[in-house]
Amino acid sequence: MGALWDRRRRALPLLSRRPNLADLDAKETILENQRLTLYNRASMTISVRSFAKINLGLRIGALRKDGFHELLTVYQTIGLHDVIRVGLGRGSGIEVRCADPRVPKDESNTCYRIVEKAMHAMHAKGRVVVEIEKRLPVQGGLGGASANAVAAMLGLERALKKALPAPERLRIAAEVGSDLPLFLVGGTVLGVGRGEQVYPLEDLPVKVCLVVTPEVGVSTPDAFAEWDRLVGKNLGAATNSGLAVVGRTAEAAVPTQPSGAELTMPGASDRMIELGRGLSAWLSERYSGAPFGRGRAENPLLELVRAGIKNDFEQVVFPEYPELSEGKRALERAGAKYASLSGSGSTLYGLFASKQAAGAAVATLRKQGWTAQATVTLTRDQYWRRVFDC
Repeated sequence: MGALWDRRRRALPLLSRRPNLADLDAKETILENQRLTLYNRASMTISVRSFAKINLGLRIGALRKDGFHELLTVYQTIGLHDVIRVGLGRGSGIEVRCADPRVPKDESNTCYRIVEKAMHAMHAKGRVVVEIEKRLPVQGGLGGASANAVAAMLGLERALKKALPAPERLRIAAEVGSDLPLFLVGGTVLGVGRGEQVYPLEDLPVKVCLVVTPEVGVSTPDAFAEWDRLVGKNLGAATNSGLAVVGRTAEAAVPTQPSGAELTMPGASDRMIELGRGLSAWLSERYSGAPFGRGRAENPLLELVRAGIKNDFEQVVFPEYPELSEGKRALERAGAKYASLSGSGSTLYGLFASKQAAGAAVATLRKQGWTAQATVTLTRDQYWRRVFDC
């Protein structure tokens, strides 16, 4: 009995002490840290490389009823890339993080939009955090935002340990943007429709590519609007001069002043067919029996030039941004076998016959004040082997 009373007496001071608020705050902090640790352990982060693309020729066709233009282009993935990290944890909602202030963090971001659609399609729940490590230029014509979105969807699938059917992936990608689907194919890709209909082509031999990124950004909607103004101006001039024209809807107009020599101004359909023939001739050159001796590396590039494959956006972007026209000439002077604007710009690229030639060109262009870096084109196999190799 005495021993029991002694134990109770020793406990009384502990029971009668008033709680120390500092001790409670410290304990609460420890508990909160433990909860965060458990949360972080429960979450999973997947890193994905988000590769860029260039356009090997781009032809703008008729304006469609849905407000888009018909396009014909050959996409080519290259080694430059951003890094996308997708985190999945408890809770709900989507958060986009990026240190670059030019990248939107709200619902307008392509990563946000595709994650929202993919989560719904996979009947998935959880809080998704997408972190964009930006290395590619913003509004540069390299498909950075589109590639980011596809990388986010691929990372989300891995984090969820689920996979969408390939047709469903393509459907979701096309709903978010016209050139997203190409990044679900990789390598050398034919793009038609508004650019969202993609067909894998046989990969071209790996080429050394030098990319020049001027300090200006070009808005793709603005470039299309300027193209429409240019086409409208040309059509008006041709009509006033009595030429038979083919309009944006590919319907022939009746000439107001018929003449003996029938002059026509090429319309949207004609121009698409023209580029299609050029692309077909270029891509089939390797099967034509033409000799490839010591000039094997140069031959496809020379054929690209001979085929007259160009980017229509140069006609409206170069007058607006003369420095871009000068950048293309600088690439050609530095030894590029083929140089072009990528997409609507502002990025320019040049294809070179060797790493040595490209390396010398990088040094030359940097001395002239251009931001230039060398990379390589990626085949389809290389693209998919490197996507998750972070």
